[in-house]
Formats: sequence, C-alpha cells, structure tokens
Amino acid sequence: MSVRKAVIPVVGLDTRFLPATKAIPKEMLTIVDRPSIQYIVEEVVSSGIDQIIFVTSEGKSAIENHFDYDFHLDCVLREKNKRSLCKELDMISNLIDIVSVRQKKPLGLGHAIWTARHVVGNEPFMVLLGDDLVLAETPCARQMLDLFNELQEPIVAVQRVPQEQTCQYGIVEGMATDRDRIHAVQGLVEKPAPGTTDSDMAMIGRYILTPEIFELLGRTTPGHDGEIQLTDALQALKNIRSMYAYEFEGTCYDAGDKLGYLKAILAYGMRHEKLGADLTAHIRQLAADL
Repeated sequence: MSVRKAVIPVVGLDTRFLPATKAIPKEMLTIVDRPSIQYIVEEVVSSGIDQIIFVTSEGKSAIENHFDYDFHLDCVLREKNKRSLCKELDMISNLIDIVSVRQKKPLGLGHAIWTARHVVGNEPFMVLLGDDLVLAETPCARQMLDLFNELQEPIVAVQRVPQEQTCQYGIVEGMATDRDRIHAVQGLVEKPAPGTTDSDMAMIGRYILTPEIFELLGRTTPGHDGEIQLTDALQALKNIRSMYAYEFEGTCYDAGDKLGYLKAILAYGMRHEKLGADLTAHIRQLAADL
C-alpha cells in the first residue's frame, strides 16, 4: 500500500490567538512571508502526496481561498507588470489537488478526521495538524512515508519532552526496536496526569493511519471536554495491528501557541533566502545587548 492522500484538519475557534483570530483563521497568520498553513501544504507536496483533504469549519474559508485562483487579482498584477508575483500566486493555486469537507459540529480532532472518511476511502493516509511546523532537511512527512513504505503499519511522529510537560501532550509508551528512532507502540494516553507515565515521547501533528481508524473513530465515545479523541482510537487501532512511533529528524514548532509561534518566525526567518542574514545579525546584536 502507498499513501496518496493527506488530511489536514483546520477547525476550531482559535481562541488562543484572540483578538488576532477574530476575523481570520490562525492557520492564515503569517510566518515571515506566507501563512503557516502554506508551509504544511508545501511539506506535503514535496513529500510526494497527490491530494489534500482540508477538514474545515465555519470561518475557515480564507484558507481555501488562499489556495484558489483569483482572476481579478491576477489581472491587476499583470496590468501593473508584476510578473514575479503573478508567478508566485499561480504556483500556490497549482500546488496540489485540494478537496474540502466540513466538520459540522465541534466534536474534536478524532471526529474531524472521521469526517474525511468518504474522500479518503479504503486506503492508508497521512494526517498533518496545521499547528505543528517542522523544520528539517528531509521533510518530516517524507521521512514518515519512507518508513511506512517499509513497515506498512500505522506510524505516529514523536519528540522527547521534559517529564513535567508530558501532561500537555498525547504520550506514547513504547518499546525500542533494533532501529534508531523507531519504537513499537505499547500504549497511548492523552495528557496523562503527572506521575502516571514514565514515557517522555510526545506525539506531534504527523500521523500515517490505515483505514480501520475510521470505523474505530465512529465507535469512540467522547472523552475530555466532550470531544472524540484521536488518541483513544489510536489505542484501539494498536490493539488490532502493529503501530510504530518515529522520532523524526528536525525541529518542531507549535505555531498554535504564542511563544511557539514567535520561535517559528525566528527559525524560519533566519533561514529565509533574502532576510536570513540580516535577521541573524540583528538577533546576535540583541543577545549581546541583554
């Protein structure tokens, strides 16, 4: 089996970024010179995925519009002879085949993924969360797809976090394999209470799932905050087939958190082709002045 489709849930009220997100989705907040969601889409494209399924909710139409063709804007830019901008916008609108489905009720991440079941069909697929940006030489999605091609089993991306922060994440309890960075999943728990797990492997927003997950999500009862948790369905999936946790190579930034968002701006800015050198010099000067 090969993975051709990626599900990207872009739902929720984005309250952590109010008032900035009162009128625009948090996924459209800019990291240097493009919205954060574009980095996710570009990661998918560069990893060889054929189709993206956005799971949207009310107020998220700006995301779909961003990846659509704007005839009026294109005409204005051409009249002003801004050919480079025309070329860039044309590239964005032709990045990949995109389909959108609507999550009609705010019932959590698990429900959002379940909403895409008819578009995904009976095949493995990838899930990427718009909050998590990963800077890596080889895209995180590509790393996971290469591993799936070998293992043909569900994979969750994980990173090590301080023990006192495990209560903020979905945690994987796993057993080391004979390969670096790959762990056989023994259990999963959503935001464990302090002292209830010895594991420090936190899931980030990258998963490769097999189609059995849809039936399991359909049977999952609401948990924390009345939402259908993906972690609960992953635990059930682990009980019927092997599952692996992969410590990806790269650095993850939580762009859904204010501090994480600022860190992402700095990290991506320092790597920017035109702005990176000047920004790096400025940061060094600020550090020297502290």
